[in-house]
Amino acid sequence: MKAVERWYSHRVGQEVNLVRWGKFGTPLLVFPTAGGDFEEIERFHLVGSLQPLLDEGRIKVYSVDSINGRTFLTGGDAHEVGRMMAAFDAVIRNEVVPAIRSDCQSPAIEIVTAGASIGAFNALEVLCRHPEVFSAALCVSGTFDLTKWLDGPMTSDFYLSSPIHYLPHLAEGELLRMLRKRFVLFTHGLGRAEDPGESWRTAAVLGQVGIPNRVDEWSAEWPHDWVTWREMFPRYVEELTRQ
Repeated sequence: MKAVERWYSHRVGQEVNLVRWGKFGTPLLVFPTAGGDFEEIERFHLVGSLQPLLDEGRIKVYSVDSINGRTFLTGGDAHEVGRMMAAFDAVIRNEVVPAIRSDCQSPAIEIVTAGASIGAFNALEVLCRHPEVFSAALCVSGTFDLTKWLDGPMTSDFYLSSPIHYLPHLAEGELLRMLRKRFVLFTHGLGRAEDPGESWRTAAVLGQVGIPNRVDEWSAEWPHDWVTWREMFPRYVEELTRQ
């Protein structure tokens, strides 16, 4: 069962699209790759790979447009990139999360988040900023240091949207206490276009501040591509949504 909800968001100055597959189960918010739209994971058959879990009522899958990822692709300056990252985070927390909870008819249900490539960055970002909402993150073939695409120095908005930069300096307090009760699963292949160092470095940052995580490394036959992600997602989503 597929349903689409749309609304205009003043936070990002454009329409937000939220799609859902499934009727019951743990809500899973999947972020697209850098320039992907809300239906990307269906076109590339990732939703199909999750169909057994959907059919069992284990999960409901949601996805949105990669609004902040597109800012990188269009070459926005550092100020605009940081502003859009902060605005997109606010859209997820204040607009998308309430829409998911309303659809699930549960005002406090926790959400698992996931994504591949830049989608993995977004999955980690929302969990680290909002552990009161997101219970776990699946980060597949992730890219976590986005400074390589900045045209100019890092802004405060960018810094606060980049877990690998702010987590090492995060003071002890309620946010860290909540994050230490959450879990991040990193996975990647060793094939074409993969960068295993991204996962390992980010996992080390999380580990240094006590955030539980694990890195699973697949062999060289698995490239940075949908063929890999269609194999990875069902296995790890099943693990992260196991009751």
